[in-house]
Amino acid sequence: MPDPSFSLRTPDDDSLPRKVCDTCGFVAYENPKIVVGSVVRHQGGVLLCRRAIEPRAGFWTIPAGYLELNETPEEGARREAREEANAVLAIDRLLAVYSVPRISQVQLIYRATLAEPTFSAGPESLDVSVFGWDEIPWDDLAFPSVHWALNHERQAAGGAAPVPFANPEGATGNMMPDGRRLSPREM
Repeated sequence: MPDPSFSLRTPDDDSLPRKVCDTCGFVAYENPKIVVGSVVRHQGGVLLCRRAIEPRAGFWTIPAGYLELNETPEEGARREAREEANAVLAIDRLLAVYSVPRISQVQLIYRATLAEPTFSAGPESLDVSVFGWDEIPWDDLAFPSVHWALNHERQAAGGAAPVPFANPEGATGNMMPDGRRLSPREM
């Protein structure tokens, strides 16, 4: 069977251009990626991983990554913590839902604690450490949403209503809190 050829066109029952197979009419939808992760609390601090991979290798982040097929978001958040920090999590609840349209991501971030008191760097991390609030390397955090998640966790810990947070007003994830715009290679 020959490889299908796709054209960009708007299907009859749609309003957006899509990749449509020229032979059979199959529509190849492209949808946002779902990222799952956790702000992990331990002994009064939060667990952060120093990235060993791009984008933003060498910068600190919460354990997070892409949701896999046939996986619940909670399972994905636990898996990411195992992969990046060799950590076993107890998930409390959903902390936030962030939208990062420039890279077509929806991020589901949970509140969690360590179910077992051990952790270490996994293959995607250079280092893993627990930071008190005043010790967090704010200037070396990898992504805007890491800033958002840590600040939302602090609000939740302080008694904020138990509903998921969202992007700060007007923020779309293309700028760090200091106003620096992320370059395409940092995304």
